[in-house]
Amino acid sequence: MTDVKTRIDETVKASDVVLFMKGTKEMPQCGFSSRVAAVLNYIGVDYTDVNVLADEDIRSGIKEYSDWPTIPQLYVKGEFVGGCDIITEMALSSELDTLFEDNGISFNKEAADKIREANA
Repeated sequence: MTDVKTRIDETVKASDVVLFMKGTKEMPQCGFSSRVAAVLNYIGVDYTDVNVLADEDIRSGIKEYSDWPTIPQLYVKGEFVGGCDIITEMALSSELDTLFEDNGISFNKEAADKIREANA
């Protein structure tokens, strides 16, 4: 597990925003991963996607690494943010905007506002 934990830790710290997901940002392989990737893609966040389906060690290791039982998992500046429900709630409440702004992560504020308008 140490090797997997090291690999995950290096991945999380190598990019400002990392999404561990089933599938890829271009082709998510589950609805929850699709929802989080859609939010990030729509608001123009530059992020690294890690397909847990391509590596069973990462798939099981990420759950232990974060002490979070589900995938997808979003990390910003090396910190675990949450899974699908949390990211969805944060997008709708503007907390995701604040998180990105506070961490110097570029995103399209107008697109983020459109998500909230569409779900009001």
